[in-house]
Amino acid sequence: MSSFFFLGYNTLMTHILETPRLYLRELTEADADFIIQLLNEPAYIIFIGDRGVRTHEDARTYLRERIITSYEKNGFGLYLVELKDDATPLGVCGLINRDGLPDVDIGYAFLSSHRNNGYATEAAEAVMAFGVHTVGLKRIVAITAVDNESSKKVLEKIGLHFEKLITLPDDDDEIMLFGWDA
Repeated sequence: MSSFFFLGYNTLMTHILETPRLYLRELTEADADFIIQLLNEPAYIIFIGDRGVRTHEDARTYLRERIITSYEKNGFGLYLVELKDDATPLGVCGLINRDGLPDVDIGYAFLSSHRNNGYATEAAEAVMAFGVHTVGLKRIVAITAVDNESSKKVLEKIGLHFEKLITLPDDDDEIMLFGWDA
C-alpha cells in the first residue's frame, strides 16, 4: 500500500486522510453541487445506479441521510477526494456498512474528467489502510458490476480478490464480490 497519513478529526479541518497527491475529507451539505454532478455521470448511473439526485435539495438530503449519517453511526463513510494542490473535487472513496453485505466494503466513484490518472487506486489504498489500522477491520470487501473493468482493476491493485457473484437485497442484477482478509 502507498504511504498515507491519518489526519484525524478536529473542528476546523475535516481532512481524514492524506496521500502524496490527495486529501480525503468528510462530505458536507456544502458539497451538494459536486454530488449532483457525480451522481449524474453516465458511468455512475450505469455501474452504480441512478440515485434520483437532480436538485440541490435532493443532494442535501442524500448527503444528510446516506453520507453524514454514516460518519455519525459508523465512524466512517464515503469521503470527498480532492487534489492537494487546489482542492479540486475528483470523486468519492471510503468505507460503507452496506445492507446485504456481512462485511464493510470499500466504494469509490470519480468524475469522468479525472479517471485514468491513478486517483482511485491512490485513494482506495489509503482507505484500505485506514480501515485496517484505524478502524480495526480484519476483512474488507467490495462490489462491482460484472462489466466494470476499470473498477475490477482498481480492486485487484489494492489487494482484493474476486470471490463470487452475489445479488444484493432489492436488486435483481448479479454483481461481483471481491474480498480481502488480514
